[in-house]
Amino acid sequence: MTSLQIDVAFDFICPWCLIGKRQLDKALEMLAESHPQTEVSVEWQGVQLLPQLPPNGLPFADFYRQRLGSDEAVRLRQAHVQTAAASAGLKLDLSRIERMPNTANAHRLFQQVRTRANPAQLAMLLERLFAGYFCYREDIGDRDTLTQIVTQLDGLESAPLLSSLEDRQPPYQSELGALSVPAFVINQQVHLFGAQPAEALYTALCQQLANMSSETDKSL
Repeated sequence: MTSLQIDVAFDFICPWCLIGKRQLDKALEMLAESHPQTEVSVEWQGVQLLPQLPPNGLPFADFYRQRLGSDEAVRLRQAHVQTAAASAGLKLDLSRIERMPNTANAHRLFQQVRTRANPAQLAMLLERLFAGYFCYREDIGDRDTLTQIVTQLDGLESAPLLSSLEDRQPPYQSELGALSVPAFVINQQVHLFGAQPAEALYTALCQQLANMSSETDKSL
């Protein structure tokens, strides 16, 4: 059986990361149909985009107004993101988000669960944290919010996980290095950046499989 390893650098507050995840999900569905004997492993590696944010975060609207310069620039940026999200099957209303959180504790929690949970539980937490921020407008930098989220995961004891969320600990950073996000690395060889269309990701995966097959043939 042929194996593919996909490493994904991401941050929970990046809408392009959520869009990229949806596109990757579609690409993997396509790959499962065309190459059913291929085993795929996906590792999600956290990158904190805004480590300089205060621990309690900042008001979302104020943050983006200062970052982009005007309310109109913010509106145009949000419209662009929401159009891209819709093409991936997502309905996002960024104007309703209240807080730009510091994601250090969210990444710490994700890393702790990663060492204790099974893949299904980790996938559930990833989806829940994305949904918490973009859909439920939760402050995922808040410890109490993270407590509520992690207690919803079946089969995990929340106390040992949450006791490790100490501010003095450095947040988890991707082993992929300081990359822009989302970033997709296939078998540590092929690098793709940004919220790639599902077709582009699927093509890259198929090309990697073809390259692996060619290398195997040469070794025979």
